[in-house]
Amino acid sequence: MLNRTIVKTIIYLPNITVLKVLNSVHPADFKGYDTALIRERFLADGLVQADQINLVYTHHDRMILGIANPVNHDLALGTYPILRAGYFLERRELGIINVGGEGEISADGKVHTLGKLDCLYLGKGTKGVSFKAKGAANPPVFYLVSAPAHVNYPTTLMTHAAAVKVTLGDAATANHRTINKYIHAQGIKSCQLVMGLTILHSGSVWNTMPAHVHDRRMEAYFYFDLPQDQRVFHFMGEGTETRHIVMGNHEAVISPPWSIHSGAGTASYSFIWGMGGENQDYTDMDPIALTDIR
Repeated sequence: MLNRTIVKTIIYLPNITVLKVLNSVHPADFKGYDTALIRERFLADGLVQADQINLVYTHHDRMILGIANPVNHDLALGTYPILRAGYFLERRELGIINVGGEGEISADGKVHTLGKLDCLYLGKGTKGVSFKAKGAANPPVFYLVSAPAHVNYPTTLMTHAAAVKVTLGDAATANHRTINKYIHAQGIKSCQLVMGLTILHSGSVWNTMPAHVHDRRMEAYFYFDLPQDQRVFHFMGEGTETRHIVMGNHEAVISPPWSIHSGAGTASYSFIWGMGGENQDYTDMDPIALTDIR
């Protein structure tokens, strides 16, 4: 019998925040999913809406991801019944990367300015969090990834220029890319969250190939800077039983620990990766040879 996903839409005023809850999925069940069911249980779409905070809660490592898109009004990060917490970061940590225009984030009264591709980490215990646009003509698009935390780490801002960068792949195999590491063991300190972004070089389309899995943590991909009329074909599933999901700009996909996570785009794009689980070692992964993928 297939596991049933519980999907809830809860509206909170004044920010009209939507929370979608996704249950975990067993790989044996996943083999029987059709296109609509894959999209229902793994895709986070419709995240960017003016003057709203839209969130998705997944039971895969209890990660929360979403978008804060202040345009004409400041947005405050509230708490939600599923958290059973007095405030959002009472028992959680939060990574934020801006993929839009310049904006501000206030954390317990201290204001941090984020340009495009800058990252802010907020540790467990941060109570007051709000988002603001510097200009409505080019508002920020704050991508949020949150994981449970049991250790406090300080609020830390890292600009895109300061992020550790690693260039991998080759133009000959269409996967020449630069990885920007923000929240990781040698970067911004966190309890379990790992986060960064990858920018493909001109002419390359594959974001992570050869593919891999890491049974010790789940991962979420968020695609951005993709033209609205173009798409990314994101591949998921077990290495010998793959499926795909077609994604647009500003959409995210949940990747369980048993699933590969790799994609190819019809035009230039970038993506943010966020991970949560028992291991922060970025290189802790189990590669799958191209010749073994089915």
